[in-house]
Amino acid sequence: MKIAVCIKQVPVVSMLHFDNETRRMVREGVPNEVNPYDVLGISLAARLKAEHGAEFVVITMGPPQASEALVQAMAMGADYAIHLNDRAFAGSDTLATARALSLALKREGCDLIICGRNSADSETGQVGPEIAEMLGIPQITAVSKLDIVQGGSSLTAVRLNDEGHQEVQCDFPVLISVTDGIAEETYPRREDMEEARHKTIWELTAADLSGDTSQFGENGSPTWVNDIFSVESGRTGMVIRDATPEDAVSQVMEFLDERGAFDDDSSSRQRATSRGPRAKRGDCGAIWVAAENMGGSVRPVTLELLGRARELAPTLGTNVEAVLIGSGDESHIRELTAHGADVVHLADSSRLELYDTEAHTAILTAAIREHSPYAVLLPSTANGRDLAARVAGRLGLGLTGDCVGIEIDDEGRLSQLKPAFGGSIVAPILSTTLPNMATIRAGILSSCEPDYSIEPVVNRLETADAIPSRLRVIQNVSDESAEGAELERATRVVSVGMGIGGPENMGPIRELADALGASIGTTRDVADAGWLPRQYQIGISGKSVAPELYIAVALRGPFNHTVGIQRSGTIVAINNSARSPIFRAADCGIVGDWREVVPVFARAVRQRLAG
Repeated sequence: MKIAVCIKQVPVVSMLHFDNETRRMVREGVPNEVNPYDVLGISLAARLKAEHGAEFVVITMGPPQASEALVQAMAMGADYAIHLNDRAFAGSDTLATARALSLALKREGCDLIICGRNSADSETGQVGPEIAEMLGIPQITAVSKLDIVQGGSSLTAVRLNDEGHQEVQCDFPVLISVTDGIAEETYPRREDMEEARHKTIWELTAADLSGDTSQFGENGSPTWVNDIFSVESGRTGMVIRDATPEDAVSQVMEFLDERGAFDDDSSSRQRATSRGPRAKRGDCGAIWVAAENMGGSVRPVTLELLGRARELAPTLGTNVEAVLIGSGDESHIRELTAHGADVVHLADSSRLELYDTEAHTAILTAAIREHSPYAVLLPSTANGRDLAARVAGRLGLGLTGDCVGIEIDDEGRLSQLKPAFGGSIVAPILSTTLPNMATIRAGILSSCEPDYSIEPVVNRLETADAIPSRLRVIQNVSDESAEGAELERATRVVSVGMGIGGPENMGPIRELADALGASIGTTRDVADAGWLPRQYQIGISGKSVAPELYIAVALRGPFNHTVGIQRSGTIVAINNSARSPIFRAADCGIVGDWREVVPVFARAVRQRLAG
């Protein structure tokens, strides 16, 4: 068996800062590191090598200094390394990057290709699925557990999704992207690094991969950055110290009342517009929204995308259409129509009820080719990201992942607002290809006022293209609690960190959440420890949330977590250390013991809401 791990060297994101005068990220003096999820991939490959005698190669594309990342990987167990090192690769977006890596990997003939879930600097998670598409092999994203089946011809994996997880089996060759839980985050010893410097690093140029070097770098990239701007927090930063729990809570309650946090009409996500009458498709093509269901209902993020599409469509002189794969439920069709879809493209088949990358990709790509929409918008969910990257790879389209907004510029182009470097900057992205494609975070946009009087218009899509999947689903497991799934629509969230001491101490937290009618959230460390399900995780490697009120309890608030709460209306922190970074991200905070503060807070909330 031969394993390849694709890695990327990234700057330490928390040390970067934005220079407003030059309008660029300042990297000088900022050290580089192997992308954290790629470290997990290297650790997994090292384990499989030890257990199954596999050959293990590591590959990267980057400037000369990226060779240090390859040395680290070889110190952790890789037999040799491949470095795509050529100025012709500079400026590559995800599609051009995937193209170069896939050509290099094709030469290697690997059984298993491992990528990290996403990179810390761009957070898209697109390169892995695009490589898989270009190699014509199946993909399994967000893998938290993997084992080789006896005999070595296939693997079993646990794939995390927004409802829980899937246990799947797949024959080799296959590409996986790994996430938390897949392996220990290990690092080599100094003597291992010195020994690794004597191992082989093969350098490849663009000309070594193809006679047509225009398919790489900026020339081969369908997306480009149109501008860049920093995101200022704008938080109040009031911190209450040296006060009794009662006094501290009283001050917080007064602060929240002043901000209207308990008012019925205080929602920061008001309805965007009225639904309006049915519109006709324009010459530029319709704006499509790929609908997603969960728990028997249309996901709120789908309605948010329809609402924003409804706002943008008149500027283009066109309409809004939804694509629904796997469910012909009349209530879903009416819901999509009421919230803005002028047409619902329906692929209705019982074998499509469960999300399947290959079947859904085949249907969506065939529909795009037939109807030529102006844009295809998908939710930035586990399945949305998985599907969008595969479709983009198949059609050779530019794709902007994990957007926080979309706009139409003066030239009629779709400007896709992409956060990067942990959300410290936002870059408007444009694309040279049509349709425009983007995945968009949940909880960012607003749905429109629905109009259920409008009769649905349904266009049935051919489902014969839904080829049998090369992945065999062994089991679907849903999280017993719906709280994790509810985070994307929650107007109030109470999050906990490792400071609570253990899952046995969740009682007071749940009492506060119950008093507020809030969902529960958490950090990566808590999820890693198994105190709460992974679906509760907020941050770079979890969900982004946008509640009206976010309360962080015994939570340090490192950069990787706070990036996921930046769109919150009001943030309150409770921590016993005044040095905790969560206070810098909060509007109001209490320095104190959460065990004393939280019960008082819960009682105050109940009294306030009862009165």
